[in-house]
Amino acid sequence: MSFKPCFGIMARHRWWGGKHKAFDNIPKGFPKELWKDVKHELEQLIKEGFVIKKPTGHGLHISLNVRMKAEIEKIILQES
Repeated sequence: MSFKPCFGIMARHRWWGGKHKAFDNIPKGFPKELWKDVKHELEQLIKEGFVIKKPTGHGLHISLNVRMKAEIEKIILQES
């Protein structure tokens, strides 16, 4: 699985910087058999710095890293 589907959904909903979404809710936009793969991809994106974490009282929330916006948009356009 490539990073594009995760980037595409998050960018389309404009989850950049201060606007974030619950980590556990992101895979719900994919078929159920891909949920485990999507979570693994998101964990990789966090490690690489494309996605930032925000711990909240409701669990872990994530958003796209604004500092890497040019690279993320390049990846989205490149793989489409």
